[in-house]
Amino acid sequence: MEHLPLYIYVVFVATVLLSIGMLYKAINYSKAIIAVLAWLALQAVVSLTGFYTVTNVMPPRFGLLLIPPVIFIIMLFLAKKGKAVIDSFDVKTLTLLHIVRIPVELTLYWLFLHKATPGIMTFEGRNFDILCGLTAPIVYYFGYVKNVFGKKVLIAWNIICLLLLANIAVIAVLSAPYPSQKFGFEQPNIALFYFPFVWLPCFLVPGVLFAHLVSLRRLIISK
Repeated sequence: MEHLPLYIYVVFVATVLLSIGMLYKAINYSKAIIAVLAWLALQAVVSLTGFYTVTNVMPPRFGLLLIPPVIFIIMLFLAKKGKAVIDSFDVKTLTLLHIVRIPVELTLYWLFLHKATPGIMTFEGRNFDILCGLTAPIVYYFGYVKNVFGKKVLIAWNIICLLLLANIAVIAVLSAPYPSQKFGFEQPNIALFYFPFVWLPCFLVPGVLFAHLVSLRRLIISK
């Protein structure tokens, strides 16, 4: 991955830092952000050892990036205390957080141009996730500032964005050079095995998933 231009690293790391800052604000500046930082540091160290670049083992090591945070999110939503904490989060900021999906999609496109991800994972392929980032400020402004959008519109937007997130997550996994690979044979998805791009599956994807689920819960239970 040494062949990548510096600007790709700069934009991606800046996107991660922006996401951390917005998440920190959304969770009311909770000390829980320390756990997030520790998780990012751990994955940085592990990825720098080349652990995730080994693809001839089963189960795929890639799962260790995404599965633990998803399990944590599920446990948080199932626990009584977890739900109480979730209901105190700032949904407005969590909605605006989705703007980070714009630079993420630009990063994926740049990685494709430098033969580190397949074209199917970009907005020129089957990845339409950038639409969530582009519409996030609109939903934030008209849904929570001006209160023009009703609950049904906000719920529909979150569900559609969740489906788009699931779409690219599945494509990314099936484009990786594992026995299960279905896409990107001409150029497999290898970038996400390297630092700092491991932060995409281990933090950014779970982060936007978490933001949508919190928003949906609040919208559904609100009167």
